[in-house]
Amino acid sequence: LQRENTMTTAFFKKSLIAAAVTLASTQTFAAAFQLNEHSASGLGRAYAGEAAIADNAAVLSRNPAAMTTFDKMALSVSGTYIKPDVDVAGDIYAGPTKLAPSSESDIAPDAFVPATYFIQPLNDQWAWGIGLFSNYGLSTEYSKTFAAGAGAGDTELLTFNINPNIAYRINSSFSVGAGINAVYAAAELNRYAGALSAAIPGANSDTRLAHLKGDTWGFGWNVGTLYEINDNNRLALTYRSQVDLSFDGDFQGATSGNRVVDGNLKLDLPAQAEFAGYHRLNQQFAVHYSVNWTDWSAFQELKATSSNCAGGVCLQKDEKFKDSARYALGGTWYVNPSWEARIGFAYDNSPIEPEYRSLSIPDSDRIWYSAGATYHINPDMSLDFGMAYLDGKEVDVNEGLRNHSDALRWKGTSHGNALLASAQFNMKF
Repeated sequence: LQRENTMTTAFFKKSLIAAAVTLASTQTFAAAFQLNEHSASGLGRAYAGEAAIADNAAVLSRNPAAMTTFDKMALSVSGTYIKPDVDVAGDIYAGPTKLAPSSESDIAPDAFVPATYFIQPLNDQWAWGIGLFSNYGLSTEYSKTFAAGAGAGDTELLTFNINPNIAYRINSSFSVGAGINAVYAAAELNRYAGALSAAIPGANSDTRLAHLKGDTWGFGWNVGTLYEINDNNRLALTYRSQVDLSFDGDFQGATSGNRVVDGNLKLDLPAQAEFAGYHRLNQQFAVHYSVNWTDWSAFQELKATSSNCAGGVCLQKDEKFKDSARYALGGTWYVNPSWEARIGFAYDNSPIEPEYRSLSIPDSDRIWYSAGATYHINPDMSLDFGMAYLDGKEVDVNEGLRNHSDALRWKGTSHGNALLASAQFNMKF
């Protein structure tokens, strides 16, 4: 291992921030580090038709134009519990020689995702509202002695979106809406030597090799349209802009001489669009669907800079993401005035190209199976419940630890599933 010391140092330089923000698929189970968990009602239908259904105030997470369908003030408060089950299994190789096993189970901790929405009609044409939710986030925890700890460790990315909106009804069929997104983001990571400690004088497997911590605010916008064909059929088209984040914080790693220095990392949260439909076939049944697009191709590299790092660059890593799509289909059964039941199915496409998949990005396509229900306490108050099982595809990972060469590699597989459960309270007043 001694002869691999220079390769190891280069790996540290290139992988630290990448792991901080791209491991999110193991936590959120949406494309890369995207979050879909906005409501319990939506979870029960795999978020099919979300921008068009408008059955409670949580529609603000998808379409501000739908606020014109409300004739009273509306409040929705939800919480989603995520229980992931994610494993990586593999080995570290120097050329054809296996150096050390490098496998771990349950690398993503359980999580809770809250959200709150409020809508107020102003008159027959205007309405305003505000949503408090998150579109992106992650949390992963490898053990400190994980053999490939230089690419793992513990990682957290948190974002919080404050989203005020306004909507205008143009006529009886067509409405438009727009909003502003103020996004707070905080990130922290720690990386450890693992099996590579043998190449670093004085290091143990749990020696911390790198640390990053920082926070920032970013701003964007969103627009939506709603076309009401009639009372039982609606179509929606929405767009949420890219949010540019510039993290200023502490960086410590090989390029800073292992000193804590001020650093900067730019990260773009990609734009999103949705086309959705809702069709009530009769008094008891409705179908709904969505096609979601995310502009992940805007995410081509991660680069952290500082005047205190060698050459002004603390680290740089190519990502080469591609745009991704999500397809969802759901159905609602209006059982009686007190109860509704729903089911949903979705296919979530990963933006990761196979040749760029790594320990820091073990992302894969996944299938959603969802079910849920609504209990109407009275005409103006209801409770939603939703559950989903997410089945991620097992994928191969063959990561070169230095410029994708064969000199030092991690070879193995990654697989993840998750159970999601959500509850929500809705009130009109």
